[in-house]
Amino acid sequence: MTERLKDLFFSDDFVSELGTTIQELYPAFDSSAFSLMVKGDNWESKELKEKMYHISQCMGRALPEDYPSALKILEEIASGFGGFDAMIFPDFVEKYGLDHWELSLKALEQFTSLCSSEFAIRPFLARDPERAMKQMYTWAQSDNFHVRRLASEGCRPRLPWAMALQVFKKDPGPVLELLEMLKDDPEEYVRKSVANNLNDISKDHPDKVMDVCERWIAHSKNTDWIVKRACRTLLKEGNSRALLLFGFGDPGQIFVEGLSLDRPSLSLGEELHFSFDLVLKTKGIHKVRLEYGVDFVKSGGKVSRKIFQIREADFETGVHRIKRKQSFKDLSTRKHYPGTHQLVILVNSIEKASAVFELIKKS
Repeated sequence: MTERLKDLFFSDDFVSELGTTIQELYPAFDSSAFSLMVKGDNWESKELKEKMYHISQCMGRALPEDYPSALKILEEIASGFGGFDAMIFPDFVEKYGLDHWELSLKALEQFTSLCSSEFAIRPFLARDPERAMKQMYTWAQSDNFHVRRLASEGCRPRLPWAMALQVFKKDPGPVLELLEMLKDDPEEYVRKSVANNLNDISKDHPDKVMDVCERWIAHSKNTDWIVKRACRTLLKEGNSRALLLFGFGDPGQIFVEGLSLDRPSLSLGEELHFSFDLVLKTKGIHKVRLEYGVDFVKSGGKVSRKIFQIREADFETGVHRIKRKQSFKDLSTRKHYPGTHQLVILVNSIEKASAVFELIKKS
């Protein structure tokens, strides 16, 4: 049986080691009482981030009330921990350090190399965007790629699992200025963050992102890689500027024929196999972005479309047989519900064929 994500981190051994390590440096800290405090308050029922928040709160109760003194202890022990478990250190700063900017930002810079301070920096950005972004610009020039990545990842307007930064959803100008500093970063880890940040911004300001991408394209291999990832949402949405940027033209003379499903209905948990012919009637080589979409029925009966890429390639004139399958097994990120679903085939984001099928409960 696959382990749940919340059970992979913040184990009993971790809590015990954390308490013992703090007590060795700060004898007034009672590691046994700390472990009991952590394991109380419905510990086992908490989700992953709830466990992280709870441990931070327990440290706040057991460490010195004076924030600078408590932070100094954590700074001295943090290097002995790493991975997601170490997220408790920046989370402590987020909870207790908003009134101590210089100390807190210095600590976040240290902690981000152990895990990531991308969540913890966001309340500082929300409270005083101009002041916090000045620090982000400084971090963007750091010799440490973890710190440079923090500069980009921390100011993503729509960072998953994190509070949205409404100020940058409204005006991404300061963020775009920072991303210019990182567009040729030698580390893929940083460039991926730059691309994801631009993709976030594209959901509110598509034209501003396209202005950046049109300027960056062909600047270097690094920027070409960033631009392609940054435009993924715009390409799925059929944004004309994004499609043209990558050479995907009007698919008026490209056809989808003979779309066939292997059955008209299937049970939850099964796979649907489908096939079709991609027909190119004009002579020459055609650059094609080929996708399929599924209109999934949601819990309340509404329908939501999810797009899946089939292939992005150059196709010659003629008929090309395409076969694919789609699983309807529940995932941690998607639950399936019975009802009438639709499968659509998209060529350069234009719908070319569709078919309906029934998803039914297992008998």
